[in-house]
Amino acid sequence: MNGEEEFFDAVTGFDSDNSSGEFSEANQKVTGMIDLDSSKSNRIGKIGEKPPQENGIQKHRTSLPAPMFTRSDFSVWSILKKCIGLVSSHGYSSSMELSKITMPIAFNEPLSFLQRITEYMEHVYLIHKASHQSQPLERMQSVAAFAVSAVASQWERTGKPFNPLLGETYELIREDLGFRFISEQVSHHPPISAFYSEGLNQDFVFHGSIYPKLKFWGKSVEAEPRGTITLELLEHNEAYTWTNPTCCVHNVIIGKLWIEQYGMVEILNHRTGDKCVLNFKPCGLFGKELHKVEGHIQDKNKKKLFMIYGKWTECLWGIDPVSYESFKKQERRGDHPRKARPDDGSQKANSDMADDVPVVQETVQVIPGSTLLWRINTRPPNSAQMYNFTSFTVSLNELKTGMEKTLPPTDCRLRPDIRGMENGNMDLASQEKERLEEKQREARRERAKEEAEWQTRWFYPGNNPYTGTSDWLYAGDYFERNFSDCPDIY
Repeated sequence: MNGEEEFFDAVTGFDSDNSSGEFSEANQKVTGMIDLDSSKSNRIGKIGEKPPQENGIQKHRTSLPAPMFTRSDFSVWSILKKCIGLVSSHGYSSSMELSKITMPIAFNEPLSFLQRITEYMEHVYLIHKASHQSQPLERMQSVAAFAVSAVASQWERTGKPFNPLLGETYELIREDLGFRFISEQVSHHPPISAFYSEGLNQDFVFHGSIYPKLKFWGKSVEAEPRGTITLELLEHNEAYTWTNPTCCVHNVIIGKLWIEQYGMVEILNHRTGDKCVLNFKPCGLFGKELHKVEGHIQDKNKKKLFMIYGKWTECLWGIDPVSYESFKKQERRGDHPRKARPDDGSQKANSDMADDVPVVQETVQVIPGSTLLWRINTRPPNSAQMYNFTSFTVSLNELKTGMEKTLPPTDCRLRPDIRGMENGNMDLASQEKERLEEKQREARRERAKEEAEWQTRWFYPGNNPYTGTSDWLYAGDYFERNFSDCPDIY
């Protein structure tokens, strides 16, 4: 396609490449542990310092080098008009046109999309918990909680991550959390990010390949996360597969940005046939359903075994079906009339108006006898000045002295545009972003001249061993650290 000559920072923001296939990963063990020279300081250049530790565990930074850059001086709408003009009587662009727009760096957050994927691992303790539970029903409860927790970090995250360059990678080793993780951008058209993680105690393998399908609806951008996620609990010889819910960012033209997740998520245990069905509810007209998640676990005969409810921004609870139904019946009998929202005479009549930001409802009403499955981590007090990052997220782009000697040259910690933005140098970040995009375009032109195909390094295309669908499989050997043939992308 002609678009091969162009690179737009729109994969995770406004890209609408037509793409097909589902993804996940194979169960391949990686041998050989490596102890990263992870340490010495939060910033480059302080040679000789010892890693900060507490009780023998390496400490991670608790803040970014510079506060978030204000977006108040930028308007998405002015950018759309400048790039494509008013192309319809409704005054907004279609999704296809948005795929050709380069958004200013002010709308980004200082992370690559590969690092955002790594945020799935913030609540990895739920996987470890599942591995130690003896009953399939208990394991499914923990896996369901993990699937919900994986999207919790997106709450109030309205900045878009940087699009990974083709061949870009990211690794994370957290001995304190018991896992290591590797990801690679394996395709540019369509954009596909493949990842693989394993427990340091050989208790699990977690993998997948993601390519967000985005749609622009005039006032909002909807991201449908194509691609299958697979979790293998090795001690139980079990594999679970699912797909994340749809994420929608409202008021991208005018008004206050806000996010909701919605859609059905089905988690299948391929060994037992048990399934967990989770309904991420859209906020609804009065915002009463905002952030809510409800569902159940059923056996292979569709008999309900366990009920689940809560909010993906807060917590998840579970209870047996009889108690749940009894409570719901009582609730219906004593149901209070819904309070109507005052009518200001303009209820959604004008398509140019911003979508009202729903008022956050009261906390989850806990049904007596329920079991807490998961609760979100408290965010750091300075989170609002750090792109609403969690404590886990703050540490993801940390580059300590000596790390560059053990990382491949493709690791996104080494990307100068992301590093510039993190350090608060927006002019440098913007210049470097443009340089990297042109470098990628030039490399693409050279391959076209030589009729050479791009070769991925750590993943290869295949079929998911559990669903049979298209997949990207981990090739192994990353942690052997032979990075001599890595591409020069920065």
